[in-house]
Amino acid sequence: MKKYLLLIMAAALISGPVYAKKDKGGALPPGLQKKVNRGDSLPPGWQKKLQKGATMEREVYEQGTVIKPVDAKGVITIKVDSKVIRLMKATREIVDILQ
Repeated sequence: MKKYLLLIMAAALISGPVYAKKDKGGALPPGLQKKVNRGDSLPPGWQKKLQKGATMEREVYEQGTVIKPVDAKGVITIKVDSKVIRLMKATREIVDILQ
């Protein structure tokens, strides 16, 4: 019995820790990426994914235009399509969404 317990513990140590899947960085599907590259706006379904506290995808951030540069707290204000969004510059975490 002790041999089996030692064998199981050794196998657990050898296999290493188990991690959750890494985030892919919020990449857009290829068709939407082409649309963004052409300068078109994102479909309404993707725009609705913008929620306070969520992390904005890099592609959406790059599509936006800066309205107000980074302030002392690290917050930047950008405009994506018709929405004005305040977010943390370093993490792209959405602080506030203005209409």
